[in-house]
Amino acid sequence: MNKPFIVGITGGSGSGKTSFIRSLREVFSNLEMCLVSQDDYYLPLEKQLVDEKGVANFDRLESIELDELYGDILKLIAGQTVTRKEYTFNNQAADAKTLVFKPAPIILVEGLFVLHHKDLRDLMDLKVFIHARTDLKVIRRIKRDRIDRNYPLEDVMYRYAAHVTPAFDKYIKPYREVADITVNNNENFEKGLEIVVAYLKHKLTSL
Repeated sequence: MNKPFIVGITGGSGSGKTSFIRSLREVFSNLEMCLVSQDDYYLPLEKQLVDEKGVANFDRLESIELDELYGDILKLIAGQTVTRKEYTFNNQAADAKTLVFKPAPIILVEGLFVLHHKDLRDLMDLKVFIHARTDLKVIRRIKRDRIDRNYPLEDVMYRYAAHVTPAFDKYIKPYREVADITVNNNENFEKGLEIVVAYLKHKLTSL
């Protein structure tokens, strides 16, 4: 079996990664593409460190089991199926599912820090960076955290200033320079999506 084609996708919080990946995922079947998200590798809330105000900081490298993520990608490359419990971001109303990742010709690895982790980055055949203006990222972050994660507005804004921005500047932004493709998502990502889809469809013919 040929080695799967590994695609890494990153970008700042609120840049539109989730929407971009959802649209990309709709084009390919489960037999063609497997998606693995860094979000499902967060440590449990009780193991997250808190800052001086007692707020859990999810935007630290140590908040995520990146080495476990790397190990699971190696398993998929070796043709093994991986199972993992979904992470629900402290939303008690959410029902955590058991996720099943099956080997596929294309493996999509997405998350804030997936390019910063050198071993993960070295596995990637294509690196994609999703970019958006800061003001748009803030608005999108507010909508997501208020609806999906049930966080109060004050908490969302505090986290963005104290946790999200410093992490972006240190662990995410520098890797825009090493990305193979940067997708600008200030208005929409349609043209960037078309390019990535066309490239991956071409790659599938040789996998």
